[in-house]
Amino acid sequence: MIGLIIISHSKQLADGLLQLAEQMQNKQNCQIVIAAGVDDEQHPIGTDAIKVMEAVEQLSDAEHIILLMDLGSALLSAETALDLLDPELAKKSSFM
Repeated sequence: MIGLIIISHSKQLADGLLQLAEQMQNKQNCQIVIAAGVDDEQHPIGTDAIKVMEAVEQLSDAEHIILLMDLGSALLSAETALDLLDPELAKKSSFM
């Protein structure tokens, strides 16, 4: 199974993309989760390395995990998340 993580600064955008992707998804071969936005109601736009880390852990049974990002700073959150993970789990992950 392949795992996809949608990393976005906007939870609303990620939710919409997930809804669209689920229409084409083969759930036996691919799981999709999001790691989007930050937990600040007044300023919800941003990325959170802990959310990314938790998304990777959620997909730990996948053979390979692909991280899809919307903007450059999401890459920093993704890199930080992989640094926090068990190295064997982090090795399953790649960036797109």
